[in-house]
Order: sequence, then structure tokens, then C-alpha cells
Amino acid sequence: MIYREAMTSDVPALARIRAAEWETQDYWQRRITGYLNGTLHPQQSLPPRVLYVALDGVATVGFIAGHLTRRFDCDGELEWINIVPDHRGTGIAAVLLRLLATWFQQQNALRVCVDPDEQARAFYARHGAIALNKHWMVWTDISKLAASATD
Repeated sequence: MIYREAMTSDVPALARIRAAEWETQDYWQRRITGYLNGTLHPQQSLPPRVLYVALDGVATVGFIAGHLTRRFDCDGELEWINIVPDHRGTGIAAVLLRLLATWFQQQNALRVCVDPDEQARAFYARHGAIALNKHWMVWTDISKLAASATD
């Protein structure tokens, strides 16, 4: 498995992955392109942002995106994480999450929030996130997760 920062040329594959779950590929192509080039701004987001991809050979099998924010008095927000169904449960999401945690730590963004669906809550809890409110979860110090990448 290869993990690297996303490039504009990755957007069509990322849009296909998102569209398999919700909306259309065209919708996600516009959203992800805007997110990458800084023209799409999630609520209370700040400009620094990153997107990492997971490649199995030449096939994109997952990605994660995050940015700095002021939402809920947090420093960062995990925007998206998606793994294609036949690669779920293989540890790819955990590696991507640690990559993003390391990026947040490098940005001095330790308090990081995420708005998970019900299915993802257990994954985030296993990786140290706690309930922030009815819908959101938070890592109060995501550097602990980043540190686990070197353990």
C-alpha cells in the first residue's frame, strides 16, 4: 500500500469513491477540487488543509481530508475519510487517520473534531475520539494518535 498527499489528478478517483456512498461523481468532483484548491470552505474552516490517498498498486482505495478550523473551539477538523468496500477492515483507515493526526500535530492543531455517521463512531472511539455533543466527536489531543504512528 502506498500513502501520499493527494494531487489534482487524484480527484476523479476520489469523487468516484465518495459518489458510491452519496450524491454524484460530478458533485464530488466539484467539491473535492474546490476543497483542494481552497475555493470550497467548510464552516469556520481556515485555509491550511491536506488530503492523503491510499493506493493499492495504481488503484486509489481510500483517502482522508482535514483542515484547520474554529468550529466548536477546535483547532482542526477531519472532513472526509473513505475506504472502498473491498479494502475496509484492512487497517488502511487507521494509517490514513494517523497520517492526518501527524499533519495536525505539525500545524499545532491538537483539538480536532469530526462529524461521523453512526457506523464510524466506533472506529473513531477506538482511536481515541470522545463525544463532543450528540453528533460530533473530538480528539482533545490528537498528538497521542500521531505518536502511535511511530510506536
